[in-house]
Amino acid sequence: MEKWLVVAGVWSMCALCAVLFIRGATAPETRKLRVVRASQGDAAGGTQR
Repeated sequence: MEKWLVVAGVWSMCALCAVLFIRGATAPETRKLRVVRASQGDAAGGTQR
């Protein structure tokens, strides 16, 4: 029983690290899109006034 808890713990840790790695690898791309969209909205708002 103790062996299976260790195996389950190792697998869950690997899964957690994979999820965090994938989220960390994709986060900068979404940030760039948000910044570009925000600056385009500011520029458009400034020309409409």
